[in-house]
Amino acid sequence: MFTYLRGGTVINQKKNILIENEYIKEVSNKDISLPEDCEVIDCESLVILPGIIDTHVHFRQPGAEYKADMQSESIAALAGGVTSVFDMPNNSPATTSIETLQEKYVLCKENMFCNYALYFGLTNDNIRQAINLPKESVAGLKLFLGSSTGNMLVDNNEEIEYLFKNSPFIITAHCEDEQRIISNKNKYSNLNPLPYNIHSLIRDEDCCYNSSSYAISLAKKHHTQFHLAHVTTGKEISLLSNDKLENKHITAEVSPNHLWFCEEDYKTKGNLIKCNPAIKTSVDRKLLRKALEEGYIDMIATDHAPHLLNEKEKDYFSAPSGMPSIQYSLLMMLEIAEQENWTLDFIVEKMCKNPAKRFHIKQRGFIEKGYFADLVLIKNGKKTKVNTKNILSKCKWSPLEEKTFSNSVEMTFLNGKKVYQNSSFIQQNNAKKIDFF
Repeated sequence: MFTYLRGGTVINQKKNILIENEYIKEVSNKDISLPEDCEVIDCESLVILPGIIDTHVHFRQPGAEYKADMQSESIAALAGGVTSVFDMPNNSPATTSIETLQEKYVLCKENMFCNYALYFGLTNDNIRQAINLPKESVAGLKLFLGSSTGNMLVDNNEEIEYLFKNSPFIITAHCEDEQRIISNKNKYSNLNPLPYNIHSLIRDEDCCYNSSSYAISLAKKHHTQFHLAHVTTGKEISLLSNDKLENKHITAEVSPNHLWFCEEDYKTKGNLIKCNPAIKTSVDRKLLRKALEEGYIDMIATDHAPHLLNEKEKDYFSAPSGMPSIQYSLLMMLEIAEQENWTLDFIVEKMCKNPAKRFHIKQRGFIEKGYFADLVLIKNGKKTKVNTKNILSKCKWSPLEEKTFSNSVEMTFLNGKKVYQNSSFIQQNNAKKIDFF
């Protein structure tokens, strides 16, 4: 099976792409000789990017399928141009044993419509088992140094030290100081009314910095392969390096939400933008954008984490943390790029190339001969308005509702097949488990 994408702007240059079965067969700025059985797609008005690789999602299955499931969220991902995801382990049951890992991969094979890999979750009791997993079985190990959805807090310092000394995997950590969270809750919980920014007061700058600095000090001490999840504060950037990615053993990600929203948005969005770590100040947002631009932060990852709207509408202390974001992450970043005068090359580096390079993903993240044909085709100037009619996440809401983006996702290709076009999902059973090298 052949598909020819003719005349598209591949990131920033006019090129033609020939796809054969699952792979890119040829990329050229000249005409390509075509076989007879070839579908030709005119891409003259479209921009073609590699499929987005989102290394931090919570698809909620198993255990919370009433909020979201692998099918609904992977379809939402494809509608946003996201072709590969790493799903986190804080499910019910949690992915903290070989048995639950294997069972979750079976669920992925049966239900995922985008490419997938899984994280293995750490507890105080399974670290020595985790570091002996087969190397190709997981994307990495997930360490919760602060409590969040799923209650997987690891707080045994001796076991944490052992982990950093011996792990053959990348350790990705959620870093918040649990004792400071508890102290701040006690400090602010009796205020009436609660401040509009209560969440960022409880999970404040030092809450993040104290935990991140602890983890990074251990990674430096043991030269551990370490990845800091969802950086939210300007203060944490001082812990990071802007050396070339290839030279780093400590890397970091930021979510589009923390680049988009700021503390003032709690006034209108309230619990809809309640997430862990919290949305911080406009100054933090500015510093996060600057750190991304200067290479201190290496990649974009959504931390896509759906909850039902009626759960988010509860009082602050009862409402869960997390929000859906995967369907609009690329459009958000294209909008931010316009504001910051960033190039498409830069967005591709942060959303495709760097995730592939950092996590050693095989044959994805680039538009090159021999790579899987995971592609997203963008129409510049065609507006996309977010509303409940086009939200594909199962929870059917977004903190971006009524926002109109300047661009649209027109088509998505997954492993050589068109799976999304003109706001419609085309059911294809061709998702793959991500391979690592």
